[in-house]
Formats: sequence, C-alpha cells, structure tokens
Amino acid sequence: MSIFLAAWWAEALKARRSPISLLSAAAFSILPVVAGLFMVILKNPDQARALGIISLKAQLSAGVADWPTFYQMLTQGAAIGGAMIFAIVAAWMFGREFADHTAKELLALPTPRWMIVSAKLVLMALWILALTIWIAGLGLVIGTLVDIPGGSRDLSWNSFQSLLGIAALNFMLVPFVALFASIGRGYLPGVGWAMLTVVLAQIVVVLGWGDWFPWSVPALFSGMAGPAAESLGAHSYAIALLAFVIGSALTIVWWRAADQS
Repeated sequence: MSIFLAAWWAEALKARRSPISLLSAAAFSILPVVAGLFMVILKNPDQARALGIISLKAQLSAGVADWPTFYQMLTQGAAIGGAMIFAIVAAWMFGREFADHTAKELLALPTPRWMIVSAKLVLMALWILALTIWIAGLGLVIGTLVDIPGGSRDLSWNSFQSLLGIAALNFMLVPFVALFASIGRGYLPGVGWAMLTVVLAQIVVVLGWGDWFPWSVPALFSGMAGPAAESLGAHSYAIALLAFVIGSALTIVWWRAADQS
C-alpha cells in the first residue's frame, strides 16, 4: 500500500504543478456560466432580442427560466463537455510521460507498472469528482444570483446525483483514452480517440442502439433522448462497466509488456 500511495502522490504532484488542473476547472466552469446566461436571456427575452443576443426561434426552443431547465442544461452539458474535458486530462496524464520524455525514468523505478497505471486512474477519478462537485456548487451559486424560480432542496440533490452518475459513466470510458495515449506515446492519439467516440455515439443513438454503446450511455443518462429510465437498461450500465474493465486491463498489459525502448 505504501508503494501505491507513493505512486499516487507522485502523480498528484505532477497534476498540481501543471496548469492543466486550473485549465480543466476553468473549462468545466463554462457549463454553469452558459446555463446561467441562458436563464438571464430567457428571463428578459424582449431585451435579449433587442440586443441581438437571441432569436425568437432560439428562445422558444430553449425552454423557460427555472431551476429544472437550468439543471437540465447543466447535466446535458456535463455529459458531452465532461466527456471531452476528462478525455483531454486523461490523455495528458498518460501521454505526457512520452511527450516530456519521462517515460524511461518512470518505468525504471521499482514500482510495479500496474500500480503506476492504477495510481493515474485513481487520481483521474478524484479529479473528475472534484470537477463535478465544483460545477454543482458553482451552478447553485449562479442560479441563486440569477434568481430563477422553481428550485427546491430535493431538485438540487437529485440533479447533483445525476451529475455524479454522469461523471461516473464518463470515468468508465477514460481507460480507453489512456490506452490510446499510451500506444500513441503522446496526447493526440487519446484526444483523437475521444473525438471519434463522441461522433460515433451520436450516430449510434440516431440508429437506435445507443443503449448498447458505452460511449452513448452518459448522454442518454443525462436525458438528451428522454428520461434515462426509458433510454437505458441494466445492460447499458453493465456494458459501460465492461468497457472500464477492458480498457484498464489493456492499458496495464501495454504498460507491462510493450517495448518501451
């Protein structure tokens, strides 16, 4: 356990000293800020149209200025935006070792390679959790400042649980980003894989097979295609978990057995 904690602490120091930690928080903060902006616009549609901010068609399709709409925007944005932000962080976490030419030194350590991968994934999980808590709190503050109606403690708690569920599902897809960043020995392959899966997820949903495609599950869980209970089944969550297990196992195998010269 002490070896694992040492590996995790080393990864945490790398993240703390890198600007990507603040950049990821800033990028994720855009979600509640934009949702709050839409609430302001919907509360004052005439003034917004006069300023050319929003068209009547956009206003009618956006909904009404209340807490349910605000949280809906936040959760759906977290499903897609979170997937890309988390993928970029994961690609950095694994690809930086090769981009910064520290992979040889890292792999020369007596620490088992599976512990190195596990430490990175645990840090990634905590990172995602921290970002999710951050935007939930920021969203609550912004919604309160905008003074939108229809809020309740139960609604806020249920929405926070939804954000946690979306974060957990997006985390289950992180190991494949880590795998491709490792195989490609840099950031771009991991980010490219994430962009490909986002596009494929949209296509698969349109074809009606989104509940069987793990990269579509977070978006469906957020309610983009209707209530999650109607869009997903137990098999959907099982497939997402299977993707996590397979991606983690393949990443560990690559780090243990691949030629690192």
